[in-house]
Amino acid sequence: MIKIEDYDVYSFDLDGTIYVGDRLLPGAVETLEYIRSNGKKVRFITNSSNLSREECKERLERLGLTIQLEEVVTALYLAGLYFKEQYPAARVYVVGDDQVKTELHRQCIETIDEPAKATHVLVGHDRAFSYDRIQHAMNAIYQGAKLIVINPDPICPVPNGYIPDTMTFAKAIEVASGRAIDQIIGKPTHYYADRLLEISETDPNRILIVGDRLETDIMLGQAHGFATCLVLTGVANKQDTHKSMIKPDYVIENLSELFVFELSLEKSHLFEQHL
Repeated sequence: MIKIEDYDVYSFDLDGTIYVGDRLLPGAVETLEYIRSNGKKVRFITNSSNLSREECKERLERLGLTIQLEEVVTALYLAGLYFKEQYPAARVYVVGDDQVKTELHRQCIETIDEPAKATHVLVGHDRAFSYDRIQHAMNAIYQGAKLIVINPDPICPVPNGYIPDTMTFAKAIEVASGRAIDQIIGKPTHYYADRLLEISETDPNRILIVGDRLETDIMLGQAHGFATCLVLTGVANKQDTHKSMIKPDYVIENLSELFVFELSLEKSHLFEQHL
């Protein structure tokens, strides 16, 4: 059972954890309010390759949550930050939705449509993925461009099931080019973990990761010393936890169970006050 004083920072994945599509998942509002009311920090950590921090904040606010921009980390934002820190003069050929180029431009990174002139190929979720894009990306890599991938997620949960995600497209390019991926930005990489630590301003063992994927959310914690809680409202199910070598510290059905005992006590106390 998790007690609110156990951790200083509660970091939540989004798709499959806080929401699916345009629907908040059970317990999201109450859990976040309870954490904040106890003076603890909240972080939202998504592997989304088509949401900037600003767009992520706006989406959560449309769903009825109160969010501060500094609480949000998206893999797309970190991709831009990665180039800004490591390759500020990069010329990037983008395989991804329009938001990828927008974020790179926001961080003053040049994008290019001529594969032969690209220094890097950046792959994100791409609803217009095509034969031509594979060909252009592989040609850029043949000319020496590095292959950078925004997140390692092969699928993404949606209300009616799942859709292909970034790694599906990245693997096609990897196979076509014969060149291994040079860098992955999103969870569970060291790069993502280091940025999360920077904005959390606490020790790793005082951070709890709550998410729906064993291979990204839970692995992020397992690999970097964060505690982890798997929520069964997204990709992973109980059978997966038995089969996988990646073991969460806690498993809950939905966010209503994160502090179920403490929230029950709080409601009972409020009820007694009104008698």
